[in-house]
Amino acid sequence: MTRRGLFAPFLGGVVASLAAACSPLGMLNTLGPRDRGVRRVARDLEYGPDPRQKFDVYAPSAAGASTSLPTLVFFYGGGWDSGSKDLYGWAAQALAAQGFVVAVPDYRLVPDVLFPVFIQDAAAATARVCEVVSAHGGDPDRLGVLGHSAGAHLAMMITLDRRYMAAVGKPDLIKAAAGLAGPYDFLPFDVASSINAFGQAPDPEQTQPLHFARADAPPLWLGHGTADVIVHDEDTVLLEARMRELGGDCEAKLYPGLSHEDLIATFSPLFRKKAPVLADVSAFFQHRLG
Repeated sequence: MTRRGLFAPFLGGVVASLAAACSPLGMLNTLGPRDRGVRRVARDLEYGPDPRQKFDVYAPSAAGASTSLPTLVFFYGGGWDSGSKDLYGWAAQALAAQGFVVAVPDYRLVPDVLFPVFIQDAAAATARVCEVVSAHGGDPDRLGVLGHSAGAHLAMMITLDRRYMAAVGKPDLIKAAAGLAGPYDFLPFDVASSINAFGQAPDPEQTQPLHFARADAPPLWLGHGTADVIVHDEDTVLLEARMRELGGDCEAKLYPGLSHEDLIATFSPLFRKKAPVLADVSAFFQHRLG
């Protein structure tokens, strides 16, 4: 299918005033109010030998070994070639304040690795979170994954393509998944980020979440801004339609006027009144994870 460019230049949105920074979303770690009643309970837990194979854990302040809260693994975006868990504490805190234990992994990046290594890292990190989260108040049997942008691609790939979680010995671990502004159907590879990450794949369809849509997948929630010019909302519309066509459990919501970065920026108290994205994602996981 011929498609529009992926990860086109970002213009405008509620975080446009931060555009001069190297990582506008990362600036939300220091700007504006923070969610209270939560804390980082673990830092740099390892899931592999590489320096980037580490994750942090956030939880409500009252959580501990005696609690059993639903667990989320959040994957940040960055075009598969940039990003750091240290820039997304604000997003993890927002989710933890909703009653979840939240892990934020780093994963290896292009050009040091290529497809499918970063997806394999996402699966390995999720499996390791399952092994340690009970010590921090999380329930490993009620685990969901979510991500923004390239992170949504990772979350959907390890949820829909059975091979990744099976390879780490946890084929049924993921109970629900959410994607925010995710690229799910972006063939042909026509911009640097997708060419560099996936251009060497022998079968390009194996890189596309849409290709792995299936009726027996865990429940999915997809969110997208209608003003997104980096990953168009068509990706969310197409994946939801395909899942429903197959009889899968999938719901999607489009947010009028939100850009690519706006969508995840609404997790921050600074922009939360812009749209109820955090409330919608949280309600989905609370319902699906119990």
